[in-house]
Amino acid sequence: MLNKVRPALGRVLTPIGQAVARTGVSPNAITVIGTIGVAAGALGFFPRGEFFWGTMVITAFVLFDMLDGAVARVTGKTSKFGAFLDSTMDRVADAAIFSGLMIGLYRDDQEALAAVALYCLVSGVVVSYAKARAEGLGYTCNVGIAERAERLIVALVAAGFDGLGVPYILALALWVLAVLSTVTVGQRFATVYQQARDSEKPAGPPQNHESSAGSHA
Repeated sequence: MLNKVRPALGRVLTPIGQAVARTGVSPNAITVIGTIGVAAGALGFFPRGEFFWGTMVITAFVLFDMLDGAVARVTGKTSKFGAFLDSTMDRVADAAIFSGLMIGLYRDDQEALAAVALYCLVSGVVVSYAKARAEGLGYTCNVGIAERAERLIVALVAAGFDGLGVPYILALALWVLAVLSTVTVGQRFATVYQQARDSEKPAGPPQNHESSAGSHA
């Protein structure tokens, strides 16, 4: 859903990317540093129940990580390996965030909600894998009500407010994420199934052009 705002976001990040590029930092280094920062914030704060400060640290490094694409564009250092690294590090960051939430909730004796956080982690992985596998098979799979950006925004905003003492918001957010992630998986399965069925339809019988020409003679 947030794909529609990416062109505008790219225009905003380009000047910042130009400034960062002048420091000599590579796009791949930005990706790795951003992921390490996110993982440190999630696993350092969330398991201790410090959801607000964990969210602040994670958000800072998520914003920093967004610069890798801008730096790659302005320096001309875009590459297939860079895309692979970025996608893989995204999975690591997501795993750290939801694992941290799960551990923190479990330690707070909220076992049921910890299980929901685990489900959000697993379903998020399936959402991403379904798209990657579909594209590897030659299909398009750019559908889904809850892609990565939406999932992160909901989870982090809720965790931050929970850290400020707002009741029930994290529980509500995780349940909503669980439902939306499940719907997204279904949307992607349905999209790929339709494309696969269309591509495997047998061709119609060949027309007899000679008979057709004779009938008009």
